[in-house]
Amino acid sequence: MNTHHLWLAGRPTATQSTFQHRGAYDGRNLGLVHTANQGEMAAAISAAFHCRPAMARLSSGAREAALLTICEGLRAHSEDFAQTITAETGKPISLARGEVQRSLNTFQLCAEEVKRNAGEVIPLDTLATSDGRFGVVRRFPRGVVAAITPFNFPLNLVAHKVGPAIAAGCPVILKPAPQCPLTALMLGRLMSMARLPEGAFSVLPCDNQVAELLATDERIAVLSFTGSDKVGWRLRELSPRKTVLLELGGNAAVIVEPDADLEQAAQRIVTGAFAHAGQVCIKVQRVFAHQGIAPQLMKRLVELTETVGLGDPTHEDILVGPMVSQEAAARVEAWVNEARQQGANVVCGGERDGQFYRPTWLTDVPEDARISCQEVFGPVAVFARYMDFEAALRAANASTYGLQAGVFTQSLPRMMEAFETLEVGAVIINDIPTWRVDHMPYGGVKASGLGREGPRYVIEEFTEPKLLAIKPR
Repeated sequence: MNTHHLWLAGRPTATQSTFQHRGAYDGRNLGLVHTANQGEMAAAISAAFHCRPAMARLSSGAREAALLTICEGLRAHSEDFAQTITAETGKPISLARGEVQRSLNTFQLCAEEVKRNAGEVIPLDTLATSDGRFGVVRRFPRGVVAAITPFNFPLNLVAHKVGPAIAAGCPVILKPAPQCPLTALMLGRLMSMARLPEGAFSVLPCDNQVAELLATDERIAVLSFTGSDKVGWRLRELSPRKTVLLELGGNAAVIVEPDADLEQAAQRIVTGAFAHAGQVCIKVQRVFAHQGIAPQLMKRLVELTETVGLGDPTHEDILVGPMVSQEAAARVEAWVNEARQQGANVVCGGERDGQFYRPTWLTDVPEDARISCQEVFGPVAVFARYMDFEAALRAANASTYGLQAGVFTQSLPRMMEAFETLEVGAVIINDIPTWRVDHMPYGGVKASGLGREGPRYVIEEFTEPKLLAIKPR
């Protein structure tokens, strides 16, 4: 049986606390995982805190080399990472391979950004009393970064925190999701080959009580969390003096105008609604179609949904694998049944088989039904009609969340109106809100979080500007 040690201050470490890790789809034994207690977490924080000067002094070349070493490891072991992601989380293997490639790109982007963190020179001679003075502004690492990540992207969402931390010169402590420690521990092995200073990183599977030390310990300068809004905002309350980045939930909307390419829209919407069993924070959850094309679009959505591959995530043609747990699938089932009781109509799907929930379309859903106004995080989508574009924008904004939105239209005025009106972090034109490339600023407004991800934007959050004011003589 495999035994998986955690990484404490850059070293593989056995601990007293362990658990048997099992696969999300078939329940097979993936090995014995060592987890951190409060003492081990405190030791990691102490090591990282004392490592701050060494990390800050790393040259740009050394930071770039460390990140490129990780890239080389990801490239060499890409299939191992993909198979591990599928085994741990039930993510279909084609999507897992795509995630590994995105993660490689994320680390490469971080390596490139190391050379771009140049600062600026500013004039300070705007007053007669400051004649001849000028200033140099440079960005310096804030200190220790705590990274808490979810199960649905167990490698790329880690890369979006670990990569910028190394690029910025910050020690980092990673707490991976309990459903997928192995992917993070494999990345820890690559980090151990990157010649970082002792204490520069730890990878600590642990329970939530232990993880709260990352929020309450004042030696942590930055807390970066991706996960549920309930947990994220609680951590924010526990961290009043830290820089806090939150990437939280959503119930993303798509608006489809009459001039849209309906076939393209239908194909993309089905992928965005159901890939990885809908366990994506920017999955398509609410679709608003103009009444003129709504019947045609709904018919095509159902046709495509009924052909979606559902089943064993190790098979190449599967788009919808199991949900991460029986409890998660049962919750989705309960929300759909609740919507039915409130008058919703199940057009297709609406059935659970253990951890699998069949891709589902609902119509006539009340706005206050949980399946509409909260984050379903499952393979269910709501379809509604609208009369005019302004009404669709209002309906999309009638949410406590605001991550991303998609708008299918050929009208430039409509595009700009959506951009100016929608209360989201990004408006995606002629594609679904699930679309993302890893260098763009990614994040939400309202209950969806604080700050932006994307290597350049995270590096700015992990560093702070310092001014050198110079009086030549």
